[in-house]
Amino acid sequence: MAFSLKSEFIISLVLVLNTWAWHAMSVRTLHESNIAEQHEQWMAQYGRTYKHPEEKEKRRAIFKKNLRFIEEFNASGNRTFKLGINQFSDLTDDEFVRRHTGYLPSKQLKSPRNASLSQRYPTGDVPESIDWVEKGAVNPIKDQGQCRSCWAFSAVAAVEGITHIKRGKLPVLSEQQLIDCDTENDGCDGGLTNKAFQYIIQNEGIASEDSYPYQEMDGTCDSTEAAHQAAKIKSFADLQPGEDELLKAVAQQPVSIGIAASGQEFRSYSGGVFNGDCGEELDHAVVVVGYGTSEDGKFWKIRNSWGKTWGENGYMRIQRGGESSQGLCGLASQASYPIA
Repeated sequence: MAFSLKSEFIISLVLVLNTWAWHAMSVRTLHESNIAEQHEQWMAQYGRTYKHPEEKEKRRAIFKKNLRFIEEFNASGNRTFKLGINQFSDLTDDEFVRRHTGYLPSKQLKSPRNASLSQRYPTGDVPESIDWVEKGAVNPIKDQGQCRSCWAFSAVAAVEGITHIKRGKLPVLSEQQLIDCDTENDGCDGGLTNKAFQYIIQNEGIASEDSYPYQEMDGTCDSTEAAHQAAKIKSFADLQPGEDELLKAVAQQPVSIGIAASGQEFRSYSGGVFNGDCGEELDHAVVVVGYGTSEDGKFWKIRNSWGKTWGENGYMRIQRGGESSQGLCGLASQASYPIA
C-alpha cells in the first residue's frame, strides 16, 4: 500500500512538473510570436525592409531588446515621461549615434560676440512661459534622416524664427545649401550651428528649401541657387553657459543648442517632461522654441529634426532648472542665436 501511494505521488509530481514546463514553453513561444508580430507591424508602419533573412533576424533581436527596455521603464512608475517604439527601435546605441546625430563640439568656433544677456534682459522682464510654435515662428517638424546634419536643421530653424519675429514672415529655408556649400562644416559627417550662421552671413543670405531642396546626402554646392537668398542675418552670438542666460535668450527668439542625445531613454522618448538618461557628451543639435511649467515641473520645449513620429509630434519637453548649472543633457552649455 505504501509503495502504491509513493508511486502515485511520483506520477502526480511528474505530471505537475511537465504541465509547468509545457506552460512555460507555451508562454515563451507566445511571447516570441508576439514579438515577431509587433516587429512585423513596426516594419509596416515605418516602411522598413531587410535584404536578407539573417539581417531581419538580427534586427528583430535588437527590436526585442529595445522593446523590453521600453516596457520595463514604463512599468516602473513614478516617472514624469514615457518611452515608446519609434523609427530607431531596431538600432543599437552605436548605430543610432552614427546615423542620426551630428553635433561636433570639439570643433567649436569662437563667436565674434560672447553674449551676456543679464543687463539687456533682467530676470524680472522674462515672461513665465513662451511658445514660439504657438506664435507662428516655427515651421513644421522636418526629418534629417540618416545624414548627420542636425547642425544644419538647428541653424535653419533659428534663422527662420528670427526672420518671422523681425519681418513678420516665416520662410522655409534650405538645410541642403549648408550641407553642400558650408565648407567650414562637414556636411553629413557633422558640424556646428554657429559655423552655419557664419556661412549665411558671408554668403549674404540663404536660399529657400523650394529652390535648394533637401537630399539627405552630401552634394556639390549649387552656387546659382545659393545666390537666391530667401533670408539674411547680420551676425550671431554664443551664449554664456547656464540656464538663466538661455532663458533670457529664448524669451526673445528660438535658440540653437548642442545637447547630449545618445541615451536610450532620450531616443525612445514619447511624451512628458523628460529627466532621464541623455548620454555622456554633446552629440546632437536642436532648437529651444519655448519654456513653461506643467504639473511635472518646469520644462524647456525643444524642436528636433527626427520627424513627427519621435517624441511629442517631433518636440520634447525637457526638465528646466535641475541640479546641473549647464542644464539637463548639457543643453545650456553651448547655445547660439542669429541676429537679424
